[in-house]
Amino acid sequence: MGFFHGKTSKQTSRVKKLLKLALSRLAIAQRPRLARKSISRRDVSQLLALGHLHRAFLRTEQVIEEDNMLQAFDIIELYCKCLIEHAVQLDKPQECSEDIKEATAGIMFAARWCGDVPELLVARNILADKFGSDFTVAAKEGTGIVNPMLVWKLSGDRTNVELKKKVAKEIAAENNILVDFSEL
Repeated sequence: MGFFHGKTSKQTSRVKKLLKLALSRLAIAQRPRLARKSISRRDVSQLLALGHLHRAFLRTEQVIEEDNMLQAFDIIELYCKCLIEHAVQLDKPQECSEDIKEATAGIMFAARWCGDVPELLVARNILADKFGSDFTVAAKEGTGIVNPMLVWKLSGDRTNVELKKKVAKEIAAENNILVDFSEL
């Protein structure tokens, strides 16, 4: 009945409130990550300028990690906004659009990776009750409808040599530092 009148159930209302809190918490969690990314990029630049290629190369892992988390936060923010905007659909999970299912699965997957945003864990439990165990298991594992980019950003390999070289080269180019990476 609530579906036709634009009203939501108590659980859906609670999820909506939790996601609004998560949005504000995401904004707060981004600040220190932006600072760490900036510091790490500066460290890499200084190490490259001093000729410490191996140390700079190792430090790029921190740059990659912070950048991945910031991009994941952006995706999570979009999912939260989507679910808040279309909360009415959450009362009828079988009738949800693919976008709502993707956003729900993304939130459920991200909850375990984002300790900075504990509201996502509570929201995940409520959404798990609504969407059922099969959907929940697939979402928690990062399979099925979960956005592969979100899975990679949260759990991807930060030690990929080619990625580290690419990031180090970008930082070197930004700071007009000539570096020969052939010895790595």
